[in-house]
Amino acid sequence: MADREPAGRPRLRERLARLRPAARPGAESGASAAVMRTAVVTDSAAALPVDWARAFTADGRLTVVPMPVMVGAEIYGEGEDDITERIAVAIAGGTSVKTSRPSPGQFEQAFLAAQRAGFDAVVSVHISGGLSGTADSARVAATRVGIPVEVLDSHTVGMALGMGVQSAVTAAVNGRDAGGVRTAAEERLARTRVYFYVPSLEQLRHGGRIGAAASMWGTMFSIKPILAVEDGKIVPLEKVRSGPKAVARLEEIVVADAAARPAGQARLAIHHFGNHAEAERLAARLAVALPDCPAAQTSALPAVLAAHAGLGVLAVIVGESSAPMIVPPLST
Repeated sequence: MADREPAGRPRLRERLARLRPAARPGAESGASAAVMRTAVVTDSAAALPVDWARAFTADGRLTVVPMPVMVGAEIYGEGEDDITERIAVAIAGGTSVKTSRPSPGQFEQAFLAAQRAGFDAVVSVHISGGLSGTADSARVAATRVGIPVEVLDSHTVGMALGMGVQSAVTAAVNGRDAGGVRTAAEERLARTRVYFYVPSLEQLRHGGRIGAAASMWGTMFSIKPILAVEDGKIVPLEKVRSGPKAVARLEEIVVADAAARPAGQARLAIHHFGNHAEAERLAARLAVALPDCPAAQTSALPAVLAAHAGLGVLAVIVGESSAPMIVPPLST
């Protein structure tokens, strides 16, 4: 059964229409040609809020290319299949869980769809090249199409990537050209940090995201490291002796980072996998500690990232923004 259109969606479409640039001089009366129409493409590792993304995929302004996840011998598409529970069961049972990059053909179709929809250019923003070859697939696809495509390696993951994508889409809706859209994404990404804790390093080791020595060291000495994403790769930030202490220290690091941002500009997002209640408790504590910061967006880790992080992960993204974000209305 088709999803019902959320309340307020028509009002959002009217707002988007008003935000698009005026028609080119000399265009026929009633034509909707814009000075510059830029589409944004990303991948499902961006962890974009579903309702927010749908509001912009409706007219082709945004395309989210699903990243494949392999559970045993089965291949699933992130965003196309409900695979979170399958991944959790597989990890608990020792079944192999792997991920792969989208094919160049998938990006080629996304870029061609933007061209057919009347867009003049595409800015394609993706998961860190240090963790996935996704941006490389997009670059290959860009050479196969006639529409200009700028591919941007975000050097990050999750809603850190998602915040960059949101800024790119906002810039595109406001009529900025491809260079301006890319710059908007880059500026937001540069001000965004990812901190996370995982109870076990084994999934990260299996996926090749950390070395075997680091995983063994953590297991032998019962160390619960707090990790970060720096220069596009996962790096250890601090070593803590227990899970509760690691979560408490993660909270302290996030509060210190957010409090150091310009007043009123810190933005938070929290990801979890198999521990929703714990994530909600962390969000509540952060709200008390950071009363001037908007409430953290809490969401399940995308399947393509959960496959590597494993059960019990808590990830906090600290971003920064001084510009208002175009947000779909939730009700009339």
